[in-house]
Amino acid sequence: MNGNMTRYVLASIGLAIVAGLALRAGPGTDSEATKNAATMLHLPAEIFLHLIKMIIAPLVFSTLVYGIAHSGDSSGLGRIGFRAMAWFLIASLVSLTIGLILVNLFEPGIGLDLHTAQSSATVELRELDLRGFILHIFPASMTEAMAENEILQIVVFSLFVGFGLCAIGDRGKPLVVVVESLVALMLKVTEYVMAVAPLAVFSALSSAMLEHGVGILGAFAKLIGEYYMALAMLWLVLLGAGVRFLGRDLPRLVKYLREPLMIAFSTASSEAALPKLMERLDGFGVPRRVYSFVLPLGYSFNLDGSMMSATFTTIFICQAYGIHVPLGMQITMLLMLMVTSKGMAAVPRASLVVVAATLAQFGLPVEGVALVLAIDQFMDMGRTATNVLGNGIATTVVGRYDQQSVSPERPAMT
Repeated sequence: MNGNMTRYVLASIGLAIVAGLALRAGPGTDSEATKNAATMLHLPAEIFLHLIKMIIAPLVFSTLVYGIAHSGDSSGLGRIGFRAMAWFLIASLVSLTIGLILVNLFEPGIGLDLHTAQSSATVELRELDLRGFILHIFPASMTEAMAENEILQIVVFSLFVGFGLCAIGDRGKPLVVVVESLVALMLKVTEYVMAVAPLAVFSALSSAMLEHGVGILGAFAKLIGEYYMALAMLWLVLLGAGVRFLGRDLPRLVKYLREPLMIAFSTASSEAALPKLMERLDGFGVPRRVYSFVLPLGYSFNLDGSMMSATFTTIFICQAYGIHVPLGMQITMLLMLMVTSKGMAAVPRASLVVVAATLAQFGLPVEGVALVLAIDQFMDMGRTATNVLGNGIATTVVGRYDQQSVSPERPAMT
């Protein structure tokens, strides 16, 4: 299915370029007919965005609650879990920092001058003072938070529910089963929504081509090139951390990880690479009790590539619409991305879902997500491979230190 979707998206991109340029060569870009055609072409993309907004609240709630409850059942508060979570937090912050610095340095969206339903001059950023921001985090009504897609409030409520289910133990198991069913249901609904992605790609890109011509393709190429440059820097940091903790074993580990990395990059699916990743880590000597716990935890909480992708996409959209976002608010947005992305690794195009939620939270143009959807497949390949590399190194480091703490005389992994 993933291979078919990739082909459909690529075909949609080609058709959109041809259709947009053909229509642009017609009555003229400033004519009323052209503007009406662009509006109608964009209608399927707008419907797609409405569907994305529809699934945000139940998806974030169910995946976070289940992720916390499941971690509690797996003794996630132990020594291994603590070390793994410390690594995940630091790695996420490093990824966000590199992405934030480079996207502001490169400014890939500057010059596009896209237009939202409101002009960029009248878009009101939802900037709160410290007291107002802290108060806004805590929901007065869960139903209102769900209805308004107030993602931070949904996260807070989900944390209370997830930790509460862990605390009540066996009495909470029936609810954990219900939440697990809700996760499965929302993943299926998300699959249905994402099935119309090729149509949304055609709609958004052909409309943009009609309005902006081939210049939009240059902006996409610039975004992808600079994004992969940022990913390369992140890989250097991850490999540097690997050298620090694994020493001369790192090159051998990278050789072991080569096959799961190729699977992740070619399929853009972390789940497709997981069985091979477990097999290779087992062959490298990582204890089974470590990788069987740390890898599933990492697939929810250690998404280094996804953090980078979400950073670039969010700030790119703001730049493309000519919206200046102060640095302090950018940091707040990205910290929110780091929280809301947890537990969503199994969701197709999860980065776009959390980007849409973040943009809506701060009153920024969510319609920009439909435009980025055209190139998200290419970004997804890089971020998925990065997620796999980050989890492979993290699991090996945690396994190494677990071996040393259990038996200091135990020989190193072979």
